[in-house]
Amino acid sequence: MANRKKIRIAAMADIHTKSSDKGILRSTFKEINEKADILLICGDLTDTGDEEEARILGEGLDVLQVPVIGVLGNHDYEKGRQKMIKQILAEHDMTILDGESIVIHDVAFAGVKGFGGGFEQYMLSLFGEEMMKQFVHEAVDEALQLDRALTRLEQDNPQMPKVVLLHYSPIKETIIGEPEQLYPFLGSSHLADTISRRQVTVAFHGHAHAGSPKGQTSTKIPVYNVAIPVLRREKKDQSFIIVEV
Repeated sequence: MANRKKIRIAAMADIHTKSSDKGILRSTFKEINEKADILLICGDLTDTGDEEEARILGEGLDVLQVPVIGVLGNHDYEKGRQKMIKQILAEHDMTILDGESIVIHDVAFAGVKGFGGGFEQYMLSLFGEEMMKQFVHEAVDEALQLDRALTRLEQDNPQMPKVVLLHYSPIKETIIGEPEQLYPFLGSSHLADTISRRQVTVAFHGHAHAGSPKGQTSTKIPVYNVAIPVLRREKKDQSFIIVEV
C-alpha cells in the first residue's frame, strides 16, 4: 500500500435538509465533483426525520459524480422513520453505514451514528437507575458496532487506511465552544477508545454546531468536526472540507 495514490475526501455534516431546500446544495455538490474523489456526510441529513426531506436530499445527490457515504444523525431518528430515510437515500446511490464498512479507492470506511455519554474521567458509568444504564449501554453498543466493523476491515486488509464516520463526537476537543452542560449529550470517549485501539487514520463527525473544527485522540489520530455551522464559522460559505488520505 506504500505506493497507493492518495484520495481526496470531502466531508460535511448537519445538512438538515428541509422540505423547502430543493436544489440548495446543487452548486456545492458540483464543486465536490471537481475537488474530491469521495464525499462523506456525517449525519443530520434531514431536519425533522421526514421522508420528503430525504427525497429532496436524494434528488440533490443525483448531481454527484463521486461516491457518497454517510451515517444518520439524531435528527434523522426524530420520527422513527430512519429505515425509510436510509432506503430513500440508497435509491440515490448513497451508502449509509450503521455498524458496516465499505472499501472505495483502496480506503476502508466504517461508520456508526454514535451516542452521548461524556468524555474521559467524566464519562457516565453503568450505575444507578435503569434509565441511566440504558443511556450508557447505548453509547457502549455504538462503540462495539464500530469496533466490529473495523475488526472485519483489519482481517481483510490490515494495511489499508481506515476512515471513521460518526455523528456524535469521539473526543471533547472538537465540541469545545458548546455549553459544558451539554457535553454528555454530544459524544462519548467510548468511540475514541475504539478509534485508537484500531489505529484509524482519521475520523469525522458533526452534531456539535458550536464546537471546534479539529482535534485529536490521545493517540494523535486526527478528528474533524465537519458540521456546516462550524465550517462556515471558519470560512464564510464553506460547506465541506477536503482531507487527503
